[in-house]
Amino acid sequence: MNIHAKTIAAAALAGAAFVGTPAAAQVAGIATSSPEAVFVRSQARITAYQQIEQQYAAQIQQLRTIRQEAATLQQSLDTDKDGQLTQQELQANPTVVQQIQQKEQQVQQASQPIVLAQAYALEQLVNDYNNAQQQVIGQKKIQIMLNPDAIQWAPDAVNVTTDIVNALNQRMPTVQITPPANWRPRQESMQIQQTVSQILVGVAQQQAAQAAQQQQQAQPTGR
Repeated sequence: MNIHAKTIAAAALAGAAFVGTPAAAQVAGIATSSPEAVFVRSQARITAYQQIEQQYAAQIQQLRTIRQEAATLQQSLDTDKDGQLTQQELQANPTVVQQIQQKEQQVQQASQPIVLAQAYALEQLVNDYNNAQQQVIGQKKIQIMLNPDAIQWAPDAVNVTTDIVNALNQRMPTVQITPPANWRPRQESMQIQQTVSQILVGVAQQQAAQAAQQQQQAQPTGR
């Protein structure tokens, strides 16, 4: 995950960082917003991904099994148990390397319908994103819109991501998850699907780390 995706993941996890920005708080007509964060937090996207998880539950379980099998194979190659695979370790057991490559191909094949369904849902949101953005720009009389990463520092009120999320939720409360026959996503949609997936993984990892830390803090310390 790149730095930008990590930043968005933290913002998506916090949520409240974008909440409660008064219209009068824009600084000289300048505002910031992250399109990726808008898509992550869109209610239509959340609902669509939940529906996709239900529809492809068997494939998702199959993917988990294949990934676990691949991880086990990789661990078997790590003979010195340092968490790193050297060229010597890879060359020492080419059969296992080939098995891992086969597992990776299986993951790509099994995940293809899931990825297409996600990309189709996101592409519908992408198609209306500019309209939602322009709606907020007009309402708040914004003259310049920047990505948050383009600014070293700005008050929280400058960020209008939540406003665009709300506008997109009103304009497009739901999306379809079943692509038409022979549908192919645009490259932009696939890039956004990959970025959203990275963000969601990052959010899940942060939540797991926070939960583990809280559990550790809650345990009584022995004397």
